[in-house]
Amino acid sequence: MNGTNASDRPHAHVEGVRGPLIVTEDERLLDDLLRLCAAAGAEPEVVFTAPPRSTSWEEAPLVLVGVEAHNRVRGAARRDGLLLVTHDGDDPVAWRRAVELGADHVLALPQAEGWLVDRIADAAEGAAQPALTVGVVGGSGGAGASTLACALAVAAARVGQRTMLVDGDPLGGGLDVLLGVEHTAGLRWPDLAASRGRVNSGVLEASLPRLGELTLLSWDRGRQVPLPPQALRSVLGAARRCGGVVVVDVPRRMDEVTAEVFAQVDVGLLVVPAELRAVAAAGRVAASLGLVLDDLRIVARGPFAGGLDAAEIAELVGGPLAGELPPEPGIRELLARGAPPGSAPRGPLARFSAAFLAQALAAARGVAA
Repeated sequence: MNGTNASDRPHAHVEGVRGPLIVTEDERLLDDLLRLCAAAGAEPEVVFTAPPRSTSWEEAPLVLVGVEAHNRVRGAARRDGLLLVTHDGDDPVAWRRAVELGADHVLALPQAEGWLVDRIADAAEGAAQPALTVGVVGGSGGAGASTLACALAVAAARVGQRTMLVDGDPLGGGLDVLLGVEHTAGLRWPDLAASRGRVNSGVLEASLPRLGELTLLSWDRGRQVPLPPQALRSVLGAARRCGGVVVVDVPRRMDEVTAEVFAQVDVGLLVVPAELRAVAAAGRVAASLGLVLDDLRIVARGPFAGGLDAAEIAELVGGPLAGELPPEPGIRELLARGAPPGSAPRGPLARFSAAFLAQALAAARGVAA
Protein backbone atom coordinates (compact mmCIF):
# COMPACT_ATOMS: atom_id res chain seq x y z
CA MET A 1 0.00 0.00 0.00
CA ASN A 2 1.78 3.12 -1.20
CA GLY A 3 0.95 6.79 -1.24
CA THR A 4 1.61 10.02 0.56
CA ASN A 5 0.55 11.05 4.01
CA ALA A 6 0.28 14.68 3.06
CA SER A 7 -3.14 16.15 3.58
CA ASP A 8 -4.41 18.87 1.25
CA ARG A 9 -6.09 20.36 4.22
CA PRO A 10 -4.40 21.70 7.35
CA HIS A 11 -5.65 20.27 10.60
CA ALA A 12 -5.28 21.04 14.26
CA HIS A 13 -2.28 19.70 16.12
CA VAL A 14 -3.45 17.67 19.09
CA GLU A 15 -1.00 17.43 21.96
CA GLY A 16 -0.73 13.99 23.53
CA VAL A 17 0.36 10.45 22.95
CA ARG A 18 0.18 8.76 19.56
CA GLY A 19 -3.38 8.42 18.37
CA PRO A 20 -5.21 6.70 15.53
CA LEU A 21 -4.72 6.79 11.80
CA ILE A 22 -7.62 8.69 10.20
CA VAL A 23 -8.49 7.99 6.57
CA THR A 24 -11.33 10.14 5.19
CA GLU A 25 -12.38 12.43 2.34
CA ASP A 26 -15.18 14.07 4.32
CA GLU A 27 -14.19 17.38 5.90
CA ARG A 28 -17.06 17.35 8.37
CA LEU A 29 -16.16 13.83 9.49
CA LEU A 30 -12.50 14.81 9.80
CA ASP A 31 -13.43 17.75 12.01
CA ASP A 32 -15.46 15.47 14.26
CA LEU A 33 -12.70 12.86 14.51
CA LEU A 34 -10.05 15.48 15.29
CA ARG A 35 -12.28 16.84 18.03
CA LEU A 36 -12.71 13.36 19.53
CA CYS A 37 -8.97 12.71 19.39
CA ALA A 38 -8.38 15.97 21.25
CA ALA A 39 -10.90 14.90 23.89
CA ALA A 40 -8.99 11.63 24.28
CA GLY A 41 -5.63 13.40 24.55
CA ALA A 42 -4.30 11.66 21.43
CA GLU A 43 -2.47 12.97 18.36
CA PRO A 44 -3.76 11.35 15.15
CA GLU A 45 -2.14 10.87 11.77
CA VAL A 46 -4.46 12.10 9.03
CA VAL A 47 -4.68 10.90 5.45
CA PHE A 48 -7.12 13.05 3.51
CA THR A 49 -6.44 12.49 -0.19
CA ALA A 50 -4.33 9.36 -0.65
CA PRO A 51 -3.96 5.80 0.64
CA PRO A 52 -1.93 5.54 3.86
CA ARG A 53 1.58 4.16 3.89
CA SER A 54 1.84 0.51 4.82
CA THR A 55 3.87 1.34 7.94
CA SER A 56 1.20 3.77 9.13
CA TRP A 57 -1.50 1.18 8.49
CA GLU A 58 0.35 -1.55 10.38
CA GLU A 59 1.68 0.48 13.30
CA ALA A 60 -1.25 2.74 14.19
CA PRO A 61 -2.92 1.68 17.45
CA LEU A 62 -6.32 2.26 15.83
CA VAL A 63 -7.54 3.03 12.29
CA LEU A 64 -10.63 5.18 11.66
CA VAL A 65 -11.88 5.00 8.06
CA GLY A 66 -14.71 7.14 6.74
CA VAL A 67 -17.23 5.09 4.76
CA GLU A 68 -16.72 7.37 1.76
CA ALA A 69 -12.97 6.55 1.76
CA HIS A 70 -13.25 2.78 1.86
CA ASN A 71 -11.70 2.44 -1.61
CA ARG A 72 -8.48 4.00 -0.34
CA VAL A 73 -7.86 1.06 1.99
CA ARG A 74 -9.34 -1.70 -0.16
CA GLY A 75 -6.75 -4.44 -0.53
CA ALA A 76 -4.89 -3.48 2.63
CA ALA A 77 -3.86 -6.25 4.98
CA ARG A 78 -6.55 -7.24 7.48
CA ARG A 79 -5.88 -5.89 10.96
CA ASP A 80 -7.52 -5.50 14.34
CA GLY A 81 -8.64 -2.08 15.50
CA LEU A 82 -10.19 -1.00 12.19
CA LEU A 83 -13.33 1.08 12.68
CA LEU A 84 -15.59 2.33 9.89
CA VAL A 85 -17.09 5.72 10.71
CA THR A 86 -20.16 7.42 9.27
CA HIS A 87 -22.75 10.05 10.06
CA ASP A 88 -25.56 7.75 8.90
CA GLY A 89 -26.03 4.71 11.09
CA ASP A 90 -28.91 3.44 8.95
CA ASP A 91 -26.88 3.30 5.73
CA PRO A 92 -26.79 -0.39 4.66
CA VAL A 93 -23.77 0.36 2.44
CA ALA A 94 -21.68 1.07 5.56
CA TRP A 95 -22.24 -2.44 6.86
CA ARG A 96 -21.35 -4.02 3.51
CA ARG A 97 -18.13 -1.99 3.41
CA ALA A 98 -17.32 -3.08 6.96
CA VAL A 99 -17.58 -6.73 5.94
CA GLU A 100 -15.40 -6.12 2.89
CA LEU A 101 -12.68 -4.45 4.95
CA GLY A 102 -12.91 -6.70 7.99
CA ALA A 103 -13.74 -3.75 10.26
CA ASP A 104 -14.36 -4.39 13.95
CA HIS A 105 -17.30 -1.98 14.16
CA VAL A 106 -19.39 0.53 12.24
CA LEU A 107 -19.70 3.73 14.29
CA ALA A 108 -22.36 6.35 13.64
CA LEU A 109 -21.61 9.85 14.89
CA PRO A 110 -22.64 11.61 17.03
CA GLN A 111 -24.30 8.67 18.80
CA ALA A 112 -21.06 6.70 19.27
CA GLU A 113 -18.85 9.65 20.28
CA GLY A 114 -18.49 8.71 23.96
CA TRP A 115 -17.58 5.12 23.15
CA LEU A 116 -15.11 6.22 20.47
CA VAL A 117 -13.32 8.70 22.76
CA ASP A 118 -12.73 5.90 25.26
CA ARG A 119 -11.53 3.55 22.53
CA ILE A 120 -9.13 6.16 21.10
CA ALA A 121 -7.73 6.88 24.55
CA ASP A 122 -7.33 3.18 25.34
CA ALA A 123 -5.47 2.58 22.08
CA ALA A 124 -3.28 5.65 22.46
CA GLU A 125 -2.37 4.75 26.04
CA GLY A 126 -1.62 1.17 25.06
CA ALA A 127 -4.26 -0.02 27.50
CA ALA A 128 -3.87 -3.65 28.36
CA GLN A 129 -5.07 -5.58 31.38
CA PRO A 130 -6.18 -3.19 34.14
CA ALA A 131 -4.00 -3.07 37.21
CA LEU A 132 -4.61 -5.48 40.05
CA THR A 133 -6.18 -3.04 42.51
CA VAL A 134 -5.93 -3.77 46.23
CA GLY A 135 -7.75 -1.74 48.85
CA VAL A 136 -6.33 -1.83 52.39
CA VAL A 137 -8.47 -0.72 55.32
CA GLY A 138 -8.03 -0.92 59.08
CA GLY A 139 -10.54 -2.88 61.12
CA SER A 140 -9.97 -0.46 64.00
CA GLY A 141 -7.96 2.64 64.79
CA GLY A 142 -4.21 2.05 64.67
CA ALA A 143 -4.57 -1.29 62.91
CA GLY A 144 -1.62 -0.63 60.61
CA ALA A 145 -3.46 -0.42 57.29
CA SER A 146 -1.30 2.42 55.97
CA THR A 147 1.86 0.52 56.86
CA LEU A 148 0.63 -2.58 55.04
CA ALA A 149 -0.48 -0.54 52.01
CA CYS A 150 3.02 0.92 51.70
CA ALA A 151 4.63 -2.50 52.14
CA LEU A 152 2.44 -4.00 49.41
CA ALA A 153 3.39 -1.21 47.00
CA VAL A 154 7.08 -1.59 47.84
CA ALA A 155 6.85 -5.35 47.28
CA ALA A 156 5.11 -4.92 43.92
CA ALA A 157 7.74 -2.46 42.71
CA ARG A 158 10.51 -4.75 43.96
CA VAL A 159 9.40 -7.52 41.58
CA GLY A 160 9.17 -5.16 38.61
CA GLN A 161 5.45 -4.40 38.63
CA ARG A 162 4.35 -0.98 37.47
CA THR A 163 3.07 0.26 40.83
CA MET A 164 0.97 3.16 42.07
CA LEU A 165 0.16 3.77 45.73
CA VAL A 166 -2.94 5.90 46.34
CA ASP A 167 -3.68 7.64 49.64
CA GLY A 168 -7.45 7.53 50.01
CA ASP A 169 -7.59 9.05 53.48
CA PRO A 170 -7.29 12.85 53.65
CA LEU A 171 -7.31 12.70 57.46
CA GLY A 172 -4.51 10.15 57.74
CA GLY A 173 -0.90 10.84 58.56
CA GLY A 174 0.12 10.91 54.89
CA LEU A 175 1.62 8.05 52.92
CA ASP A 176 4.21 10.42 51.50
CA VAL A 177 5.63 10.78 55.02
CA LEU A 178 5.76 6.99 55.46
CA LEU A 179 7.61 6.70 52.15
CA GLY A 180 9.86 9.68 52.86
CA VAL A 181 8.83 11.62 49.73
CA GLU A 182 6.84 14.44 51.35
CA HIS A 183 9.18 17.01 49.82
CA THR A 184 9.32 15.40 46.36
CA ALA A 185 7.78 17.47 43.56
CA GLY A 186 4.64 16.21 41.90
CA LEU A 187 0.86 16.50 41.92
CA ARG A 188 -1.22 15.74 45.01
CA TRP A 189 -4.95 15.11 45.43
CA PRO A 190 -5.83 18.83 45.76
CA ASP A 191 -4.36 19.37 42.27
CA LEU A 192 -6.67 16.67 40.86
CA ALA A 193 -9.88 17.38 42.79
CA ALA A 194 -11.47 19.09 39.78
CA SER A 195 -10.88 16.12 37.47
CA ARG A 196 -13.88 14.96 35.47
CA GLY A 197 -14.34 12.49 32.64
CA ARG A 198 -11.31 10.61 31.45
CA VAL A 199 -7.83 11.34 32.81
CA ASN A 200 -4.87 10.30 30.65
CA SER A 201 -3.09 7.49 32.52
CA GLY A 202 0.38 8.24 31.15
CA VAL A 203 0.13 11.92 32.04
CA LEU A 204 -1.11 11.05 35.55
CA GLU A 205 1.73 8.61 36.19
CA ALA A 206 4.37 11.05 34.94
CA SER A 207 3.05 13.88 37.12
CA LEU A 208 3.20 12.10 40.49
CA PRO A 209 6.03 11.88 43.03
CA ARG A 210 8.16 8.80 42.44
CA LEU A 211 10.21 6.51 44.64
CA GLY A 212 12.13 4.24 42.29
CA GLU A 213 9.54 2.26 40.30
CA LEU A 214 6.73 3.32 42.63
CA THR A 215 4.53 6.37 42.06
CA LEU A 216 2.47 7.92 44.85
CA LEU A 217 -0.74 9.93 44.88
CA SER A 218 -1.09 11.49 48.32
CA TRP A 219 -2.51 14.48 50.14
CA ASP A 220 -0.43 17.42 51.26
CA ARG A 221 0.01 19.20 54.55
CA GLY A 222 -1.70 22.47 53.68
CA ARG A 223 -4.73 22.42 51.42
CA GLN A 224 -8.02 20.96 52.61
CA VAL A 225 -9.96 20.39 49.40
CA PRO A 226 -13.08 18.24 49.20
CA LEU A 227 -12.63 15.28 46.86
CA PRO A 228 -15.79 14.67 44.81
CA PRO A 229 -16.57 11.03 43.95
CA GLN A 230 -16.37 11.92 40.23
CA ALA A 231 -12.77 13.06 40.61
CA LEU A 232 -11.77 9.90 42.43
CA ARG A 233 -13.54 7.79 39.80
CA SER A 234 -11.65 9.51 36.97
CA VAL A 235 -8.25 9.44 38.64
CA LEU A 236 -8.47 5.89 39.97
CA GLY A 237 -9.70 4.72 36.56
CA ALA A 238 -6.60 6.26 34.99
CA ALA A 239 -4.38 4.61 37.61
CA ARG A 240 -5.88 1.21 36.79
CA ARG A 241 -5.29 1.72 33.07
CA CYS A 242 -1.57 2.05 33.77
CA GLY A 243 -1.54 -1.69 34.46
CA GLY A 244 0.55 -3.50 37.05
CA VAL A 245 -0.54 -2.99 40.67
CA VAL A 246 -2.50 -0.19 42.34
CA VAL A 247 -2.69 -0.16 46.15
CA VAL A 248 -5.20 2.15 47.86
CA ASP A 249 -5.11 3.03 51.55
CA VAL A 250 -8.82 3.42 52.36
CA PRO A 251 -10.38 4.99 55.48
CA ARG A 252 -12.76 2.94 57.65
CA ARG A 253 -15.66 5.36 57.33
CA MET A 254 -18.15 4.51 54.62
CA ASP A 255 -19.15 7.46 52.45
CA GLU A 256 -19.54 8.21 48.74
CA VAL A 257 -15.80 8.51 48.18
CA THR A 258 -15.02 5.25 49.98
CA ALA A 259 -17.76 3.46 48.05
CA GLU A 260 -16.27 4.82 44.81
CA VAL A 261 -12.87 3.42 45.76
CA PHE A 262 -14.23 -0.04 46.44
CA ALA A 263 -16.19 0.00 43.19
CA GLN A 264 -12.79 -0.21 41.44
CA VAL A 265 -11.02 -2.52 43.90
CA ASP A 266 -10.38 -6.16 43.00
CA VAL A 267 -9.36 -7.38 46.45
CA GLY A 268 -9.88 -5.77 49.85
CA LEU A 269 -7.63 -6.46 52.82
CA LEU A 270 -9.04 -5.72 56.28
CA VAL A 271 -6.24 -5.44 58.85
CA VAL A 272 -7.38 -6.69 62.26
CA PRO A 273 -5.18 -6.54 65.37
CA ALA A 274 -5.41 -9.59 67.62
CA GLU A 275 -7.43 -7.84 70.34
CA LEU A 276 -11.06 -8.52 71.27
CA ARG A 277 -12.20 -4.90 70.93
CA ALA A 278 -10.42 -4.58 67.57
CA VAL A 279 -12.06 -7.78 66.35
CA ALA A 280 -15.50 -6.52 67.39
CA ALA A 281 -14.90 -3.21 65.59
CA ALA A 282 -13.59 -5.01 62.51
CA GLY A 283 -16.76 -7.09 62.34
CA ARG A 284 -18.81 -3.90 61.92
CA VAL A 285 -16.41 -2.57 59.30
CA ALA A 286 -16.54 -5.86 57.39
CA ALA A 287 -20.34 -5.81 57.38
CA SER A 288 -20.42 -2.35 55.78
CA LEU A 289 -17.67 -3.17 53.27
CA GLY A 290 -19.49 -6.34 52.26
CA LEU A 291 -22.18 -4.13 50.72
CA VAL A 292 -19.75 -2.69 48.17
CA LEU A 293 -16.97 -5.27 47.81
CA ASP A 294 -17.22 -8.91 46.77
CA ASP A 295 -13.70 -10.03 47.76
CA LEU A 296 -12.77 -8.91 51.28
CA ARG A 297 -10.04 -10.86 53.11
CA ILE A 298 -8.81 -10.65 56.67
CA VAL A 299 -5.21 -9.91 57.65
CA ALA A 300 -4.72 -10.91 61.28
CA ARG A 301 -2.04 -8.70 62.83
CA GLY A 302 0.00 -9.92 65.80
CA PRO A 303 1.17 -10.13 68.45
CA PHE A 304 -1.37 -12.82 69.24
CA ALA A 305 -2.52 -13.01 72.85
CA GLY A 306 -5.58 -13.81 74.91
CA GLY A 307 -6.24 -17.06 73.11
CA LEU A 308 -6.91 -15.47 69.73
CA ASP A 309 -5.25 -16.88 66.64
CA ALA A 310 -5.47 -15.83 62.99
CA ALA A 311 -8.09 -18.39 61.97
CA GLU A 312 -10.35 -17.48 64.88
CA ILE A 313 -10.03 -13.76 64.11
CA ALA A 314 -11.10 -14.35 60.50
CA GLU A 315 -14.04 -16.46 61.66
CA LEU A 316 -15.19 -13.86 64.19
CA VAL A 317 -14.90 -10.99 61.69
CA GLY A 318 -16.63 -13.04 59.02
CA GLY A 319 -14.27 -13.31 56.08
CA PRO A 320 -11.60 -15.52 54.53
CA LEU A 321 -8.10 -15.27 55.99
CA ALA A 322 -5.50 -13.67 53.71
CA GLY A 323 -2.77 -14.46 56.22
CA GLU A 324 -1.28 -13.42 59.51
CA LEU A 325 1.13 -10.55 60.00
CA PRO A 326 3.55 -10.88 62.93
CA PRO A 327 5.09 -7.73 64.44
CA GLU A 328 7.86 -6.15 62.35
CA PRO A 329 11.11 -6.02 64.37
CA GLY A 330 12.74 -2.60 64.35
CA ILE A 331 9.94 -0.92 62.41
CA ARG A 332 10.29 2.36 64.33
CA GLU A 333 14.02 2.56 63.69
CA LEU A 334 13.46 1.67 60.04
CA LEU A 335 10.98 4.50 59.55
CA ALA A 336 13.17 6.93 61.50
CA ARG A 337 15.95 6.30 58.95
CA GLY A 338 13.54 7.18 56.12
CA ALA A 339 13.16 3.59 54.87
CA PRO A 340 9.61 2.73 53.78
CA PRO A 341 7.61 -0.09 55.37
CA GLY A 342 8.40 -3.44 53.78
CA SER A 343 11.86 -2.39 52.64
CA ALA A 344 13.48 -5.10 54.78
CA PRO A 345 13.09 -8.02 52.33
CA ARG A 346 13.13 -10.71 55.04
CA GLY A 347 10.78 -8.91 57.43
CA PRO A 348 7.18 -10.04 58.08
CA LEU A 349 5.72 -7.16 56.05
CA ALA A 350 7.81 -7.98 52.99
CA ARG A 351 7.16 -11.72 53.28
CA PHE A 352 3.41 -11.31 53.66
CA SER A 353 3.24 -8.78 50.81
CA ALA A 354 5.29 -10.91 48.42
CA ALA A 355 3.22 -14.03 49.10
CA PHE A 356 -0.10 -12.22 48.79
CA LEU A 357 0.87 -10.46 45.56
CA ALA A 358 2.20 -13.62 43.95
CA GLN A 359 -1.13 -15.35 44.58
CA ALA A 360 -3.30 -12.37 43.61
CA LEU A 361 -1.40 -11.60 40.40
CA ALA A 362 -1.48 -15.26 39.37
CA ALA A 363 -5.25 -15.35 40.00
CA ALA A 364 -5.69 -12.17 37.94
CA ARG A 365 -3.84 -13.83 35.04
CA GLY A 366 -5.83 -17.02 35.48
CA VAL A 367 -2.83 -19.20 36.30
CA ALA A 368 -1.80 -21.15 39.36
CA ALA A 369 0.48 -19.33 41.80
